[in-house]
Amino acid sequence: MQKTTKKTVGIVETILGQVAQVRFSGRKPEIYEVCRGNADVVLQVYLSKGEDVFYCLILSGRKKIGVGTKVSAAGERLTVPVGKEILGRVIDVFGNTIDGGKPIKTLGRDQLFKESPEYEDVSTRVEIWETGIKIIDFFSPLIKGGKMGLFGGAGVGKTILLTEIMHNVFTLKNGDKKRESVAVFAGVGERIREGQELYEELQKRKVLSKVALVYGLMGRNAAIRFLTAMAAVTVAEHFRDNENKDVLFFIDNVFRFAQAGSELATLTKTTPSEDGYQPTLASEMAAFHERLVSVKDSVLSCIEAIYVPSDDLLDQGVQSIYPYLDSIVTLSRDVYQEGRFPAIDILSSNSSVLHPDVVGETHYFAIIESQKILKKAQELERMVALVGEGELSPENRILYKRAKLLKNYMTQPFFVAEEQTGRKGEYVPLKSVVDDVSAILSGKHDGTEPEKLLYIGSIKNHKNA
Repeated sequence: MQKTTKKTVGIVETILGQVAQVRFSGRKPEIYEVCRGNADVVLQVYLSKGEDVFYCLILSGRKKIGVGTKVSAAGERLTVPVGKEILGRVIDVFGNTIDGGKPIKTLGRDQLFKESPEYEDVSTRVEIWETGIKIIDFFSPLIKGGKMGLFGGAGVGKTILLTEIMHNVFTLKNGDKKRESVAVFAGVGERIREGQELYEELQKRKVLSKVALVYGLMGRNAAIRFLTAMAAVTVAEHFRDNENKDVLFFIDNVFRFAQAGSELATLTKTTPSEDGYQPTLASEMAAFHERLVSVKDSVLSCIEAIYVPSDDLLDQGVQSIYPYLDSIVTLSRDVYQEGRFPAIDILSSNSSVLHPDVVGETHYFAIIESQKILKKAQELERMVALVGEGELSPENRILYKRAKLLKNYMTQPFFVAEEQTGRKGEYVPLKSVVDDVSAILSGKHDGTEPEKLLYIGSIKNHKNA
C-alpha cells in the first residue's frame, strides 16, 4: 500500500448521517483516499463539493466524530485481504472476520477500486455451463464466463435459487476437473438469517473451504453496503489474476448496491435524475460489472440476484443492470402462487446464447416451439377461465394441455430445500431435458396427467410419468 510522504489535514464541518463534510488545507486528497482521526475513526473521500471541501464516507468511529474533528490523509487507499487464507471465512469490507473464528493472517491485501481489464485481455469464448436446473438450462442457459441475473420481488425464491445454482455448479458439475475453482459470495444488504443459513448450508455440503464470503449486512450503513460489493470484486479478481483459478462470483443482491449509492447521493445532496436515482447510477454499475469478466487464462462466471421493488421490472435501478447480463431469469409472483417452483416466468426469461450454433438445432427449435405453445396458452387463459377447458377446439385443447405439461415438467425438487419440502433434490442433465421437452412437444405424453410431471427429475427416470 503506497502512501505519499506529505499528509493533508482536514476539519469536519458538517455531519449528515454517515457522510461528513470535510475542509482540507494544503494538498487536496484524491477520491477514494482514506482519512484517519483519533482512535478508530476512518473516513473515505467520496465526492468533491468544491475546491477545498469534500464529502467523506464515515466507515467507522461515527460516535467519535463531531464538528471540528481533525482528520488526516496520506495517500492511503482502502484495502481488503485477498488470497487462499480467506477461503472458508466470512469477512466484512475491512477484512475483519465475522464468523466467530480467529483473525485472518494473510500477506496479501488489494485496493477496492481498480480499473477493469484491458479489452484485448477479455475472453470472448461462448460455452454453456449446466446448472442441473431444468428451466434455467433449457430456457436461460448460463454461460461459462458470463453473467446471469435472477430478477424477482420479495419472497419469490431468489436466494434459494442462487444457493441451489451455487450447490450444483460448484459441487456436482464443476466444469473442467483439471482446473481448480473457487467461489466468492457478496452479501450486499444481506439479511442476517439468510447469511447464516448460507454459511451453514456450505458447511453441510462440505464446500465452505472453497468459498470466500464478504458480507455487508442489511443493518450496516449505506457506505459499508456500497463498498462491500467492491471488496468482493477485489477478492474475485485476485483469484482470477494472481492465482489463475476459475471463479464463481455470486452476489445477493445487486439492487441493494444501487440503493446504497442512492442513499449516499441523498446524504451528499446530489440532485437526483428524473427517475429518482443518483445521476451516477450508470457509472457505478459499470465500475462494478466491467471488472467481473473472464480473461484469457481464467474464467469468472457471475450470478446475480436482483431484488425488484414492488415487482416493477421497469424500475430504473433494475433497468441499469440489464445491459451487463448474458442470461436473464425472471421470477414471478403469479407462478409462485400457482404452486410451481422455481417460480420462473418462462416468457420473460432468455439468454443471449440461444442460437443453433451454440445450443444445437434440437435444443433451439424445441425452445422456439415451447415458447409458441406457452404464448398461445397464455392467450387462451381468459377463455378457459370463462367457459372451461372443455369448450376449446380439439386443436387448442391439445395445445393447452401440452403447455401445462411443459410448465409442470419445469418444476424441480432442490437439494438445498430437501429439509423444508421432504423431496430429494435432483440434478437433471441438459440432454435429458431437451429429450423430455421434445417428447412432450411431439405428443408422446398427451395421455399423461399434467400433475404427474410436478416436481420430478427427468421423465424417463420417473416411473409414474
